[in-house]
Amino acid sequence: MNEEITKNIVCGNTVAGIEFGSTRIKAVLTGVDGKPYASGSFEWENRLENGYWTYHEEEIIAGLQACFAELKKNVLDLYDTEFITCRAMGISAMMHGYLALDHNGNLLTPFRTWRNNTTGTAAEALTEVFQVNIPQRWSVAHLYQAILNHEEHVGKIAYLTTLAGYVHWRLTGEKVIGIGDASGMFPINTISGDYDEKMVDQFDRMIAKRGYPWTIRDILPRVEKAGVNAGRLTEHGAQLLGMPGQCMGIPFCPPEGDAGTGMVATNCVREKTGNISAGTSIFAMVVMEHGLKNVHHEIDPVMTPDGQPVAMVHANNCTSDINSWAGLFDQFAESMGWKPDKKCIYETLYRKALEGDPDCGGLMSYGYISGEFITGVMSGRPLFLRKAAAKFTLANFMRMHIYSAMTVLRIGMDILTKEEQVSITSLFGQGGFFRTPEIGQKLMAAALNTPVSVMETAGEGGPWGMAILAAYMICRNNGEALADYLENKIFRGDRATTILPDSRDVAGFNAFLDEYKKGLIIEKMASEIF
Repeated sequence: MNEEITKNIVCGNTVAGIEFGSTRIKAVLTGVDGKPYASGSFEWENRLENGYWTYHEEEIIAGLQACFAELKKNVLDLYDTEFITCRAMGISAMMHGYLALDHNGNLLTPFRTWRNNTTGTAAEALTEVFQVNIPQRWSVAHLYQAILNHEEHVGKIAYLTTLAGYVHWRLTGEKVIGIGDASGMFPINTISGDYDEKMVDQFDRMIAKRGYPWTIRDILPRVEKAGVNAGRLTEHGAQLLGMPGQCMGIPFCPPEGDAGTGMVATNCVREKTGNISAGTSIFAMVVMEHGLKNVHHEIDPVMTPDGQPVAMVHANNCTSDINSWAGLFDQFAESMGWKPDKKCIYETLYRKALEGDPDCGGLMSYGYISGEFITGVMSGRPLFLRKAAAKFTLANFMRMHIYSAMTVLRIGMDILTKEEQVSITSLFGQGGFFRTPEIGQKLMAAALNTPVSVMETAGEGGPWGMAILAAYMICRNNGEALADYLENKIFRGDRATTILPDSRDVAGFNAFLDEYKKGLIIEKMASEIF
């Protein structure tokens, strides 16, 4: 097997996907059949500066280079050969946010990420005009809020994009974006597969009196669906990646958001399928037979990488607070002279949660590192509460934090399934939340009262999904739909583990949910006074 892989690497018969996640940048090299060969990663973390969650521009490029260098080293270590070139590549990143550039390609403000809840006035106004839910994370909400704030840089904007679009542009020179990522910038017309012309005109009329030298279409990237060649690696791009000059010309598929690559990585791009991505944030993507009937502030209308309508329920917070508590236990262990590795700590704590009471025994937490628009909390304050007579055990403590990480998602999913009557035949999980076998699955199944499956390949995550999109661009048959390509060529024979909801756990989570909703007033007050 290694001989065949080595031959493919030497011949460049491979594809690569790179994804900029919230805490890690990861690159994956695969065969054109989707089999993972090697990977590289670079850890980074957002920071709160001048009221905005951000990553510095130099961190974006340095992280890209470090991640790709580790991928090449991993190839050399595993196969004793150098990774020189490949047949196709793709870039993915956290969706939404705001990257505004001038005519010289310089950033006009630091990158404003999806995590910022600073665009409430703009999002509400745009939702009212468009009659489509515009979340605070979306690029157009950031842009309109900057306009309402009279920010000086707005008149200098020549290009507005997402993180994936920005890195793609740096590597290829092309101002283009995949339709899934584009649907987190500005509303997309499901028929035309482009920005909604009616809403484009409405937006331009809203800002006409401002006198800016651009229209919204002037500054947005071109929209492309999966399977299209969206540019080629330039000499400058090859230098950024530390690749030799002969790599110029490697084709790139359209850059996508992490939501889109998560759907691909879990084979959930067909109608009635859905996936849950759980890590720093948590979101569910459900592919619909038709668009939403009503406007819901809790549900985002987005798209699959090939342009199918998707309902997205997104919560800003998931595992960050759990990570902080795990770090505290790690410090305790070190103070006692023990040196357990982090994986051991997480697995021990997650497994302990299964011993907890189904309703967490009177403990409650709100892991809000940042605000949550679904629950109406604008600024986050991580909060732990317990009743005087609570069963304060480690098992209940951990079960409580895991429940809390899923609760906002459940609130949004209730609207989707009960009010919109959206049908879901399967839910697949991916992300760090599901890394400890069965634990995340079992408790997620209880929270959503639906079976949850995890594939063997789910651990590869978004960058693997991005590599698959690159492979789809060069390997699909004429007119082959993305869903058919995934089912017939990538996931055929792949095994998945499925866990059904346990009725006792479901009842316990529902009791926890009721208490959670009652206590939200405490979280809101905490964000106002502390």
